[in-house]
Amino acid sequence: MYMRTLFVFSLFIYLMGMGESLSAQNAGNVFTYKVGLFEITLLSESQGQGNKGVLIGATPEMLQKYAPEGTFPNATNAFFVKTPDTNILVDAGYGRNLFNNLEAIGIAPEHVDVVLLTHMHGDHIGGMLRDGKPSFPQAQVYLAQPEHDYWANEGRGQQARDVIAAYKERLHLFQPVEAGRNGTPLVAGILGIAAYGHTPGHTAFLVESGKERLLIWGDLTHAMAIQMPYPQVAVTYDVNPEDAIAYRKRILEYVEANKIPVAGMHIAFPGIGAVTRGELPGGYVFVPAASR
Repeated sequence: MYMRTLFVFSLFIYLMGMGESLSAQNAGNVFTYKVGLFEITLLSESQGQGNKGVLIGATPEMLQKYAPEGTFPNATNAFFVKTPDTNILVDAGYGRNLFNNLEAIGIAPEHVDVVLLTHMHGDHIGGMLRDGKPSFPQAQVYLAQPEHDYWANEGRGQQARDVIAAYKERLHLFQPVEAGRNGTPLVAGILGIAAYGHTPGHTAFLVESGKERLLIWGDLTHAMAIQMPYPQVAVTYDVNPEDAIAYRKRILEYVEANKIPVAGMHIAFPGIGAVTRGELPGGYVFVPAASR
C-alpha cells in the first residue's frame, strides 16, 4: 500500500511539474495543458451527470459502490492543440459553446488549420457546420476510413453525411494503427490510434512533442467512475460493445504501462489526467490533472 501511495503521489508531482504543464488561470470552460512544445486546451461543451440506465454489464454491487445515486460525472468536450506551426481542433462537440470557447483563447474559426475527428456522433461533429456550410473554411479534416465508410451508408446518420459532403474537397481518410505500433503521423506529432467498438472507426489521437505524450482517447469511456475500475462495462451508445470493451482494456493497459497522460471527450473537467493501476484485478484509477 505504501508503494502504491508513493506511486500515485509521484504521478501528481509529474502531472503538476511538466515544465509549467498546467495553466491554473483557466477555471471555467477551458483548461490548458502542455505537451512539450504543444499546448492542449480542453474546450468544455457541457459538464453534468450520466444515468446508470446507459450502462451495459454493471452489477448492482458496482453501482452501489461507484454510482450510489444512480448517476456519474459526465461531460462533453473538444480539444484544441496549438503547435508552433498549426492550429488543430480535435472534435467539434455539439457546437453550442465551441465557438465561444475558441474565441476565449483567441482562435477564430478561419484560423483552424486542421480538424481531427474521433468519430461522427452528433456530440462530436455538431460544430462542423453552420447554416449547412463548413464552420472551418480553411481546415483540412481527417477521418478514419472505417468511420467514413460506416456513416456514408444511406441508412445511417444524415448529419454525418452532411459533414462528409461539406468537407469532401478537404477530407483526408486514413487507417488508424494499433496502440504501440509505429505509423505515419497525420500531422506533425499526431498519430491516429485504433479504438474501435464505440463506432467502427472510432479513433484516439496520440500527441507527441519532444519526450512528452498525451493520448486524446475520444469516447473510450463515458462513465469514468465505473468504467475505470470495471473496463468490462459498456454503454448503450456503443455500436459494438464487445469491441469497445476489448479496445478499452488494450488502451488502458498501454497508457498505464507507458505512463502516457490521457484526455477524453466525456471525462469531467479538467478532462485530462493520468491512469494508474487500481486495487481491483483489471481495474484502473484516473488521477485528474487538476488534483493536488
